[in-house]
Amino acid sequence: MRPKPRLRLRPRPPAPSGARRLARRHPGALLALFLCSTGGALAALALPAALGHTVDRLVDGGPVPWAGLLLCAVLTLAETGFDAGAAVLTTSTGARLTAHLRTRTTARVLAAEPRRALAVPTGDLTARLTARTADAATAPVTAAGAVAGVLLPLGAIVGLFVIDPWTAAAFLLGAPLLVALLHTFTRRTADAGADYQRAQSVIAHRLTEALDGADTIRAARTGAREYRRILEPLTTLAAHGRRTWAVYGRAAGQSALLLPLLMLLVLAVGGLRLHAGAIGVGDLVAASRYAALAVGIGSLTGALGALARSRAAARTLDPLLTLDPLPHEGLGPLPGGPGHLELRDVGVVQDGKQDGNQEGKQEGKQEGNQDGEPLLNGEPDRKPLLTGVHLTVPGGTSLAVVGRSGSGKSVFAAVVGRLLDPDTGTVLLDGVPLTAMDPALLRPEIAYAFARPALPGTTVEDTIAFGPWTAGPAAVREGARAARADGFVGLLPYGYATPLTDAPLSGGERQRLGLARAFAHPGRLLILDDALSGLDTVTEHHVRRALDERAGRCTRVIVAHRLSSAARADRVLWLEDGRVRATGPHEELWADPEYRAVFRTETGETAEADEEPGAGADGALPRARTEVEAR
Repeated sequence: MRPKPRLRLRPRPPAPSGARRLARRHPGALLALFLCSTGGALAALALPAALGHTVDRLVDGGPVPWAGLLLCAVLTLAETGFDAGAAVLTTSTGARLTAHLRTRTTARVLAAEPRRALAVPTGDLTARLTARTADAATAPVTAAGAVAGVLLPLGAIVGLFVIDPWTAAAFLLGAPLLVALLHTFTRRTADAGADYQRAQSVIAHRLTEALDGADTIRAARTGAREYRRILEPLTTLAAHGRRTWAVYGRAAGQSALLLPLLMLLVLAVGGLRLHAGAIGVGDLVAASRYAALAVGIGSLTGALGALARSRAAARTLDPLLTLDPLPHEGLGPLPGGPGHLELRDVGVVQDGKQDGNQEGKQEGKQEGNQDGEPLLNGEPDRKPLLTGVHLTVPGGTSLAVVGRSGSGKSVFAAVVGRLLDPDTGTVLLDGVPLTAMDPALLRPEIAYAFARPALPGTTVEDTIAFGPWTAGPAAVREGARAARADGFVGLLPYGYATPLTDAPLSGGERQRLGLARAFAHPGRLLILDDALSGLDTVTEHHVRRALDERAGRCTRVIVAHRLSSAARADRVLWLEDGRVRATGPHEELWADPEYRAVFRTETGETAEADEEPGAGADGALPRARTEVEAR
């Protein structure tokens, strides 16, 4: 039985990606990390004072100061224990925050309208959801652990003042140079890290493109060219990498020169003060230890570099985390009905000249307006994909959507199932606007099948069961039988339990698994977006029969390229340049030569012999000649 989705009364507000917001996810762990870092720093600061006092007792020649020695041992163990605890908490908390940020970012992308979410190229999106989330999630952990990096040098300077102001003044003499070094390092690291991440995104995008088109590349024998194209940004990536290491190298070299000089200066002043009798031997030992901790401010370079990378990564996640979810009015479940579909003056406009990667668009503000859209005569280039579509599809009937390539068929299929919101007009399902329904309640009522379906899940059964709810074994097998997939699934090594990695599937078999998934999740609206294109004649015939069996209780929208699909539908929608050219039964439209030309073969002859006489209103000839077309 289908579980009832949870009702959400209003859209979620945008979720900004800030380290403060992320820190609220695991405040206990971050507090423990803060306490461990602080405890380790305090133990390290107390140890020089205890050590100096113990040395003074030993130099005075009195009894062995066992209490002082024990205190030094306890402080050493405490420092080691706190540091070990901080290391464990840093790793575990960082992993949990990374998992949370990835989940939240992915949920934002999936909840948004696909047109908005997919404005980022697939490869770049993958890089942001993996490497960038890991970098951004380290900010709270690094900030909590950096307490020790700040507390140690500041506490050491205070300790030097307590022992002898002159030794502290000697250290402060070179402190401005050290602060300037850290400031320059942080700024340069942030710039280099951001450029490195952008180059990584370009490589990831090009690699994803090549993997998607691997068959085309192989057939065209352009593998070497694609190899060079994908790896071309490696030169830039390497340059940014060398630049990053150069920044680290310069900072390390300058620190290696500056810090020993500061130590030498502090020890020299301390030695002079010892010679003058102003401080004792124990004070000199403590001062040397405090000077070592004070010059440890250079260890902040690692934390500052991590924070700079985190900020750069967080900026790339902001466009994803601020995506608006699909708006809705929070209405309850749809009223009962067979899927009566109505479109009122529906229009869809594509912003900008989209060329497949849109790299300039998602970065924004390069050349164009503030949204990153290309400009044409000062205005964004807006291409109409659908214009003024008025249509009513009675519930339980079938509609074939036909038209030449680029006529808007797939856009229409996306709009009627709310994978895409129209820019103008309204789409209603059983009298309720799609935009009024909570997507969690609407999605189970609509099933989709695509020409190139994604196959999530581990096994064949998993991918068929995947959907708004997990279909049971009986529904999985019934869906596979309806899609004529049970035959080849039975030949697999473990049947439905066969891992997808061990199931070599043809394009048609993948389509049948996608159809089986749609059949296994029945709703009141079934949309096939060119999902029959890879099927042979016999299989397509059986799938069409399975579709016909759903007449009266499910509306079927079939994006069709074959004449057989149009001839079998109750009604045909003929699109041309995003507009409705005509609607009606296939038999009536067949009298129009331009409609027949939509199905023209590559040889220039009309499929199904458009010149044949006898194609009457009953459609006998077009239906009969479907088999000829298929052969």
